[in-house]
Amino acid sequence: MVFGVGAFTQGVMQALREDGARVSAYLTRPYAHYGPSIEGKTFDSAAHPDPFEALAAQKAEFVVPMSIEWALKPWTQEFLDRRIPILCPTGDALLLERDRDFARRLCGQHGVAFPASEVARSLEEARAIVQRTRRPYVIKNPLCSPFSPVHTIVCESPRETRAWLERVDYSEGVFLQEYLGRAEAGHIAVVSGGEIYSLVTNQEYKRAFDGNLGIVAGAPLGGLVERDPEDKYGLARELLHPLLPWFRKVNFHGPVQVTAIRHHRRWHVLEYNVRLGITSGPMILRLLANPLEVLRNVVKNRPPALRWRRGVRYGCSLTLAGYGYPFVSLEGPRVPVEIDGTPDCPVWWTEVALGARGTIEATGHRVADVAAMASTLHGAIRRAYKNIRRIRSLGSYYRLDVGKSLWPPGSV
Repeated sequence: MVFGVGAFTQGVMQALREDGARVSAYLTRPYAHYGPSIEGKTFDSAAHPDPFEALAAQKAEFVVPMSIEWALKPWTQEFLDRRIPILCPTGDALLLERDRDFARRLCGQHGVAFPASEVARSLEEARAIVQRTRRPYVIKNPLCSPFSPVHTIVCESPRETRAWLERVDYSEGVFLQEYLGRAEAGHIAVVSGGEIYSLVTNQEYKRAFDGNLGIVAGAPLGGLVERDPEDKYGLARELLHPLLPWFRKVNFHGPVQVTAIRHHRRWHVLEYNVRLGITSGPMILRLLANPLEVLRNVVKNRPPALRWRRGVRYGCSLTLAGYGYPFVSLEGPRVPVEIDGTPDCPVWWTEVALGARGTIEATGHRVADVAAMASTLHGAIRRAYKNIRRIRSLGSYYRLDVGKSLWPPGSV
């Protein structure tokens, strides 16, 4: 059973279903239900305040969460007490993603580079930090959650930082992380049986428009993955393997993603995530020849037994953004989604629904994602663009430059 909604929940369900699993979804939010409903039985959290009845009805072997919001629910403690297997670390291990300052301190203890960062509990404290250091900062919430009062604001100068500090919500404070440029990349691995197994190096195109212009969107507008069990770019070597003693101490088993910035020829941690990741997760499963076996083994804290699909090394995902995105306060009408021909790569749906005539209609700000896999990066990108051009709705758009910047990892 997958906990989540939208395109990336559908993508995970589809990959596991194609590998022989009977899949279902516990829909954690009140929108983006259509895509998961195509792949298997769904349970709306509005009608099922907790997932236990659904899990029992489906005889779910394990849970795949698409975010850590499951750990912040009124039913979380009962979930843990029941020892329901989940593809996510629990207890102190969850703090690696949940608490940004914990991650900073942990990196300091293990010699992992981390940008200069501080927590400010009020506007006055935040002003004083910027005045004292005269640095630009990325403004984040100290406690990572999909519903955090502060979402990432990238400021590239002290002036920009000071201006934004006047506008943010300080109910949980702010985490100020020194801005070190745009040479960002990520690496995703699984930790199981006390060892680290690298999967992919990835890139997310987080800004709203071509040329990496505009604001950082609520979710990326595109992504690339490269099969990378050898860790050819060194992100795992520098940023994950030094933490192995801690992983073993807290019995960490599950996915781990590090997002990093290349600065002065060294990778610096921006953040860690302890889940498959929304843009990369479904593509990782499509790179694997045995995704169900791998996830089952990791949930059981056993060596994952990775096997890769032949002839497939890269993936490219593109988002078709809907009317007004990324400014989600703008709302448009429900408009038809038109598809020209039959796509030859996966299409996963987010904020859409079936209209009265059985056609798909856009109902929100992110319409769909396409994901293409290939033996070469160029082939994956070309195929993704060929397919996203088949789909349109009024006011929709997609980035035209995925792969033209930020790749290879460490580039701008």
